[in-house]
Amino acid sequence: MPPMYPFVKRFFDIVISILVLLVILPLLFLVGIVLSLSGEREVFYFQERVGWKNQLFSMWKFATMLKNSPEMKGGIITADRDPRVTKVGAYLRKTKINELPQIINVILGDMSLVGPRPVVSKAFAEYPETIKSLIYNVRPGVTGIGSVIFRNEAVLIGKVKQMGKDPWEFYKNEIYPYKGQLESWYQEKQSFATDFFILILTVWVLFFPGSTLHYRVFPTLPRQELFQSILQIS
Repeated sequence: MPPMYPFVKRFFDIVISILVLLVILPLLFLVGIVLSLSGEREVFYFQERVGWKNQLFSMWKFATMLKNSPEMKGGIITADRDPRVTKVGAYLRKTKINELPQIINVILGDMSLVGPRPVVSKAFAEYPETIKSLIYNVRPGVTGIGSVIFRNEAVLIGKVKQMGKDPWEFYKNEIYPYKGQLESWYQEKQSFATDFFILILTVWVLFFPGSTLHYRVFPTLPRQELFQSILQIS
């Protein structure tokens, strides 16, 4: 990692986030009006996540699910066509518009534009100790290599449920170990170039969710073929 990388990255996080916030402000305002008039009539959802230096913080999102969803059947895991997701929320989640308020977290210093995705405490507890001590030595990101690879995570979990498997056990035994490998890779490969390509790939998979371009851009990425084989199940 270049010596000045953390300081320059933080500078660009602030500048770019302020500019993006100014540009998307009309969209945020419009979404806020729609949410306040539909579904649960809640605009924002604040969820406690594990972040920088393993400290807890409140992550901003647009509200997309029924109130108290984590206490309902399904818990913290959201599958494809989850009945707890509102009609408006389904569109916001599909387009990732629900994640846009995290720009505020970036400005506040809770997050970065690119980094490991922050998780809830229950999920963090499933990481091996080696990953726990490493993963949030940098600020968590609005996007990251895990976000790119798991663009179809809700669909994947839906397929797992169709196969009669327990989603939480699948998370613990398959998804979290792999995410730990991915974030370890990111810690080793941190650079402006890596962050730039992750941002580009984040936009790319919005339009081509089944793409594996990331493995060609980053040939040293850890692979997990199991997920691709499950997604191919009709």
